[in-house]
Parts: sequence; structure tokens; C-alpha cells
Amino acid sequence: MMGPAAENPDAYIAALSGWQRERCEMMRAAILRAAPFEETIKWTNLVFTANGPCILIRAEEHRVLLGFWRGKRLRDLDPRIKASGKYELGNLVMTEATEITADAVSRLAADAFRLNTELGNPAART
Repeated sequence: MMGPAAENPDAYIAALSGWQRERCEMMRAAILRAAPFEETIKWTNLVFTANGPCILIRAEEHRVLLGFWRGKRLRDLDPRIKASGKYELGNLVMTEATEITADAVSRLAADAFRLNTELGNPAART
């Protein structure tokens, strides 16, 4: 199941409930504190961009994904990030029992921002 259909990031969060809403609110705030991201809705996900796509949050029925376009490079900060698909994608899959702090999310987001700044748009194919 994909995230809720929403016209904007506020509506995305408002459509959630329970632990998923609390977790997504916390992560969204931590990401926005970490760096000057732009946020939007793409592919029914909450997506944060900085020189291209950088981070996504996707709430599902029984889990929440925190995805990074350059996630493979962030595994030293959190080894729970698992490679996903081709390229450098990586996701941290969370259930209600998964522990993560706002500080940890901010560190990941700041490093993801730095990588996009240094390496360019991860969606650009050379």
C-alpha cells in the first residue's frame, strides 16, 4: 500500500493517524531542521529535494519508510539502511517498535543534503 493521496505535505501528514503520524511528523520536522530542503508530494510520497531528489517518507499500513536517493552512502550513519533497487537508493524500514530519534534523522538528512550538494542530482543520468 502506498502513502495517502495528498495534494501537499501538510495534507499528507494530516491523512495519517497513530504511530505513523507521530513518526512522520517527527521525521519531517527533523529533516526540515537539518538543511534547506524543498518538500513536495511525488509518487504518493513526501519527498524532500535539494539539487534533485534526496529523501522520501512513505507511510504504509504497517510500516514507514525513510528513503534516501544516496542511501548506500549513509549506511555508516545507520547500518539499518538497506540497499533498494539499482543505483544508490537505500531505505530504513520502520515499524512501531523501531527506535529512531529526531537527532539521528537530522544527521542522516544533513549528510544526504551534503552528498547531493557535492555529487549533484542523483536522478540525472550521465
